[in-house]
Amino acid sequence: MAAAAAAAAAAAGPVFWRRLLGLLPGRPGLAALLGRLSDRLGRNRDRRRRRSPWLLLAPLLSPAVPQVTSPPCCLCPEGVHRFQWIRNLVPEFGVSSSHVRVLSSPAEFFELMKGQIKAAQRRVVMASLYLGTGPLEQELVDCLESTLEKSLQAKFPSDLKVSILLDFTRGSRGRKNSRTMLLPLLQRFPEQVRVSLFHTPNLRGLFRLLLPERFNETVGLQHIKVYLFDDNVILSGANLSDSYFTNRQDRYVFLQDCPEIADFFTELVDAVGDVSLQLQGDDTVQVVEGMVHPYKGDRAAYCKAANKRVMDVINSARTRQQMLHAQTFHGDSLWTQEDTAASGDRRPALDTWIYPLIQMKPFEIQIDEIVTETLLTEAERGAKVFLTTGYFNLTQAYMDLVLGTRAEYQILLASPEVNGFFGAKGVAGAIPAAYVHIERQFYREVRGLGQQERVRLQEYRRSGWTFHAKGLWLYPAGSSLPCLTLIGSPNFGYRSVHRDLEAQIAIVTESRALQQQLHQEQERLYLRSGVVSAATFEQPSRRVKLWVKMVTPLIKNFF
Repeated sequence: MAAAAAAAAAAAGPVFWRRLLGLLPGRPGLAALLGRLSDRLGRNRDRRRRRSPWLLLAPLLSPAVPQVTSPPCCLCPEGVHRFQWIRNLVPEFGVSSSHVRVLSSPAEFFELMKGQIKAAQRRVVMASLYLGTGPLEQELVDCLESTLEKSLQAKFPSDLKVSILLDFTRGSRGRKNSRTMLLPLLQRFPEQVRVSLFHTPNLRGLFRLLLPERFNETVGLQHIKVYLFDDNVILSGANLSDSYFTNRQDRYVFLQDCPEIADFFTELVDAVGDVSLQLQGDDTVQVVEGMVHPYKGDRAAYCKAANKRVMDVINSARTRQQMLHAQTFHGDSLWTQEDTAASGDRRPALDTWIYPLIQMKPFEIQIDEIVTETLLTEAERGAKVFLTTGYFNLTQAYMDLVLGTRAEYQILLASPEVNGFFGAKGVAGAIPAAYVHIERQFYREVRGLGQQERVRLQEYRRSGWTFHAKGLWLYPAGSSLPCLTLIGSPNFGYRSVHRDLEAQIAIVTESRALQQQLHQEQERLYLRSGVVSAATFEQPSRRVKLWVKMVTPLIKNFF
């Protein structure tokens, strides 16, 4: 129990405190105290305007890689890769790289989704920020309706279920919105279709009544993007909206015939759906029976229940995968590769491992943050990290690690012209300028530390397109190919870490073919970029108005 208390406190703390807590086995009281101090520091560290003078000691204060529960086994394929510590936090799914395909374009993403919906027989699970209201989005809804209709008219009717999870505030924006797009499905197939609308517990009371549309979305959102069809899964940062199907560049990975991964994300979406509001056929919403209301009920009780519901999914899946691992590689009937071949079993060998990383800070779930910080910390000298985000607004912790650790970084971000807010009306139109201001401050810090050869910024530029790609690729020292990538919804910013519900996967692979796919994906994105220099910020288009500079520190944690 003492060790568990220390581990729990360590998992909740920033980099330095997690390191310190690792030195305190058997001291649960002290561990809990440091954990509380850690939480307070965690809340305050992103408010600091000036970086700590201890920044360059970051490698010395970095966390140790979490200890594996048992030494690597020579019989276990995963015993050979260096990231197996992640399985102490989340379930580990071993797959063949032949089941993983990296997509490259919005059109490919859209066509694949339509085809997968039409072929689905048991389940369609879709989690997104919102569903748009244009003709392309209607095509998706029509595909769902057609597939549901076929499931009822078949000679042997299937038990096809459709579950859709969206954000309440974004999905309710405007008179025509995500809800009105989905109401016909709910009305026609009430037993087969579920639409859940997540409402952040932090938007409540008078605050909720006074904040207008769009502004209320800054408080917290459902930001997970998972699209699942039977046993096939698409992980992406793309929403269900026309620009994401045409000219808004994102990242997408297709996991084919991966039932355990599909089961996990089905259960995860179900869990978040259970703590969300349920859309009814008359466009009203209801709470799941027995669940605390997200904004009318007690906030602490709601968050505690949500934490338990989500963590039960993560922990039960982790236990299942550990048992499967034990049966496969440690059972009495363990077969050698020769025995398997002799039996005619032609299943491809496992050479790739998938780790789902969940971040739901409102529910005190910080797995993605812990894993990302550890990956940045442990990237050795000579390693290369290619990190991309559509919205460059790194947390203080991530910035400190980029500037204070040893690996080389190439950070790809949106130029103002491809920022999703470029040309927007009202206050939103100033958001690209705010990102320019943040970028310029970071660039000055890089130069001030003499790190411009190790940390480079690059801006994505593409006429007529916007940029929304996020994630990272990790190249070990001396390697021309990545061995790990993170792909999913997080942007590495304050919102992703502290406000929104996020999910991504870490893909670790030893397959040269899949490494080539990931490398080519990275190259395609970076080839459309230009290197940022001091001259970049001297361009007339990069001039930031004084009021934007003054307001940005006050509002940067909301976008």
